[in-house]
Amino acid sequence: MNTLTPIQQRLTDRFFRYVRTESQSDARATTVPSTESQWTFARLLVDELSTAGATDVHLSDTCVVTAKIPGTGDGPAIGFCSHLDTVDVNLSPTVNPQLTHYEGGDICLNAELDLWLRAADHPELAAYEGQPVVHTDGTSVLGADDKAGVTAIMEAVTELGGQTPHGDIYIAFVPDEEIGLRGVRTIDFDRFPVDYAYTVDGGELGEVVETTFNAATATITIAGVSAHPMNAKGNLVNPITLAMEFANQLDAQETPEHTEGREGFIWLNHIDGNQSTCTMQLSIRDHDREGYEEKKQRLRTLADDLAAANPRATITCDIVDVYANISDAKTPENSVGSERLHATMRRLGIEIKEIDMRGGTDGSWLSNQGVYTPNYFTGAHNFHSIYEFLPVPSLERCYELTLALMRGE
Repeated sequence: MNTLTPIQQRLTDRFFRYVRTESQSDARATTVPSTESQWTFARLLVDELSTAGATDVHLSDTCVVTAKIPGTGDGPAIGFCSHLDTVDVNLSPTVNPQLTHYEGGDICLNAELDLWLRAADHPELAAYEGQPVVHTDGTSVLGADDKAGVTAIMEAVTELGGQTPHGDIYIAFVPDEEIGLRGVRTIDFDRFPVDYAYTVDGGELGEVVETTFNAATATITIAGVSAHPMNAKGNLVNPITLAMEFANQLDAQETPEHTEGREGFIWLNHIDGNQSTCTMQLSIRDHDREGYEEKKQRLRTLADDLAAANPRATITCDIVDVYANISDAKTPENSVGSERLHATMRRLGIEIKEIDMRGGTDGSWLSNQGVYTPNYFTGAHNFHSIYEFLPVPSLERCYELTLALMRGE
């Protein structure tokens, strides 16, 4: 049964086209972009932007797509940014989106594999009874993060027209957001000369993000001393054992699975070792700058203490800042973008749900480079899992908001 309005059909068709174009990023790569598939998606968008009448459409040597919609009247220069890549969480890179008219209860994702989106496990489903919902087939993420954002921006660009005067509008689609905001760091601001911007990379309907984590990655490298068991006593220094000792000194309650809201954490999320060396990677997150710096120093101190207690081992702690809290960059002078977003949402009758994001966006980096960039909803739920889903009416509201912001309404 076709339950979609004409605009919902256009949005759904566009979204399906985008998610069926593979663009998973790869954290192991050392290039930007990290995967060839992101080039394919970027080129598709370049073609569509040109067809829609955008000017200065450009694809950089790091796969950043930028374009301009020239102003038809007075107004600020506004930017809209979404990311090209989808996350790699060891699921299929191929997305087979499914459209269901949700009438309550559980949603069968994949009958053959007996995979279900259970209402008991996902009470957020109840709000969308009677609505068309896009979901996965249980073998991949959906990719609404962030192809729902790309969809809303592209449909708005297509529908913008020249009837309503507006200032210059700039578009940026960037790669490798999911692996540390690598792509946005290569943006050419001469091609994105905006007064303020928005990332369209949020969750449920009405969500607005102006507070994100401060984020860093810590790499602990331990070089031990290998030895044959026949003469290991007094000679062997086992780097894996030292890594376990380091990990055991972390606060077991200060991890993602034990924290919420504005509580920060240290997350040991990768360890690789052998008889000679062991490497650990840890994610450091905190909304509060003081707490963030304390966590970084705590890891350095643990590494120094472990090295002092084991002088025959070589232990290093390298910490790289990944992104900063958007709110730290907000000033009275640059808050106009936030004020306009709130005013437009109220005018459209969209309830504003401000959240302190337990993550970051490309706007976290842009904001701290001088382009204040709040983030708003796409309508999707359950990112980075087979249970990701997107209510079509919520995507429609995202599109309406994006179009209204572009038009300065």
